[in-house]
Amino acid sequence: MKYKILVTGGTGFIGKHFINELEKKKIFKIYSLSQKKLKRKFQKKKINYIFCKLQNKDELKKKLNFHIDFIVNFAGHINHKEKKKTFETHYLGLKNLVEILLKKKIKKFIQIGSSVEYGFYKSPQNEENKTNFRKIKSVYGRSKLLSTNYLIETYKTKKFPAIILRPYLIYGPGQSLDRVIPITINNCLKDNTFNCSSGKQMRNFIYVKDFIKILYRFLFTKINGEIFNVGSTNNYKVKFIINKICSLIGKGSPKYGKIKLRKDEPINLFPNLIKLKRLFKLKKETKIDEGLKKTINFYKKNL
Repeated sequence: MKYKILVTGGTGFIGKHFINELEKKKIFKIYSLSQKKLKRKFQKKKINYIFCKLQNKDELKKKLNFHIDFIVNFAGHINHKEKKKTFETHYLGLKNLVEILLKKKIKKFIQIGSSVEYGFYKSPQNEENKTNFRKIKSVYGRSKLLSTNYLIETYKTKKFPAIILRPYLIYGPGQSLDRVIPITINNCLKDNTFNCSSGKQMRNFIYVKDFIKILYRFLFTKINGEIFNVGSTNNYKVKFIINKICSLIGKGSPKYGKIKLRKDEPINLFPNLIKLKRLFKLKKETKIDEGLKKTINFYKKNL
């Protein structure tokens, strides 16, 4: 008998990598739920695809008319400038999903939160930092924090088996081209001169497959109602990452200081990982050079 697992946002960057990992285990019947329909030629034969908006509770209830053991929620609205859709997908959609699942006696609900939920807390940030909602500038960050608070409260009052993971900057093959690493790779492959910020921001980058392996281990833990930071053990300045990509490709000319930092963008953003390390003995992680090379090779073939 196989476990039934629902991956919301299963056709997105991280969702696809996670489904690939689940397929290797051979103990799951996999359901992928996403808002945007995926063309038939891109659909995998052994994956059960569901297309539905989380905001539409009645339709969602009809689509999820089967037993589910595990849920991993990657769902979200990509364009955070569209504030209404961002709020509706990340928070209201989550509430709809949980209200439907409360009656199904699931084993585990893993929410993919965000480091943005910490607002401007000084790094390294830890899970005990209680963020002031009003100090978070972005609708995305507020929506994620509301979702976390809702899940923790639902665990306390109804024993809903939820856990929240707060990843830092996940990168790797297949990421959308509006993120710093793919943007840089794209420009370097084309040997462009391109504008950048000062690059002084300190960030934590974790290779997507490393994140997926940690995420998978949480499925079978007995821990619920808690938050865990997930990141790599090294932090880098954005300028270092951009220069490293230029060096690996051997092309591209970044112009630093040409783009102003956003008002809601902290200079330093990296995690305290003590809580994660207490729970798991972390396996060897992908070194930044290796991860960037694999990512570059993907875009060389797919751009």
